[in-house]
Amino acid sequence: MPPEVRARFDALCERVQDLGSLLVAFSGGVDSACMLRVAVLELGADRVLAVTGRSPSVPKAELDAAAPLAAALGARHEYLDTSEFADANYLANPVNRCYYCKTELYSQLEPLRVRHGLNAIANGVNADDLGDHRPGLTAAREHGVHAPLAECGITKREVRLIASAISVPVHDKPASPCLSSRVQYGEAITVEKLERIDAAETFIRGLGFRELRVRHHGDVARIEVPADELHRFADAALRTRVDQKLRELGYRYVALDLRGFRSGSLNDVLLGGALARLER
Repeated sequence: MPPEVRARFDALCERVQDLGSLLVAFSGGVDSACMLRVAVLELGADRVLAVTGRSPSVPKAELDAAAPLAAALGARHEYLDTSEFADANYLANPVNRCYYCKTELYSQLEPLRVRHGLNAIANGVNADDLGDHRPGLTAAREHGVHAPLAECGITKREVRLIASAISVPVHDKPASPCLSSRVQYGEAITVEKLERIDAAETFIRGLGFRELRVRHHGDVARIEVPADELHRFADAALRTRVDQKLRELGYRYVALDLRGFRSGSLNDVLLGGALARLER
């Protein structure tokens, strides 16, 4: 890896050693997988536990993959059922929805950490995340959760470089945030909606699209795929298959976003003062 990345990686290893033992909040994405692998390498498997929050907001494929991935990284692993769907604040889907979700997760991780005799909780937040709209970061601070990747200035690109160098199998895996992030702010979150989104994305992914989102706008499904793959929808047969499937799932209108895939595109509404209006 480049010298400047190596220096940050060395700092990360030292930071993890200083923490002594860790419960890693483990989603199975590249960030938390990298964090977990470093923890196992530096502390040993007996001083590390990976825990994956389990709820309807997590794609089924991601949940199914978490345990075998943790095992491949040499870590002990547990699932933890979380209860954000019992929180009316979360279900209302305000712009700080993630705060309520992460508060629930970290509140449950803390007693688990104590029960296992571990020193600290760490997440996979990286340095790039600090400049984005991430209400979950507030919850992490309130619960004393450490973010070693971010603390060492490691960006998403550098996470992938490090993950590749230390044999993390998902080093090139596209990001897969929670399903609730597909629902426009202000529209209530329900299990039925998230199951519909998960089924729609699973179907489209099966057509060979590796990175995509199905954004939920009431009865409209807005499909985002990378801009260099938009041309595939010029195929009438593919359009028909996608349209029919998503209508079967309950959408009345199926639209393709001509701007292509954009991580966090629903945050566009937060620009120009909309954040303040939505929080009122």
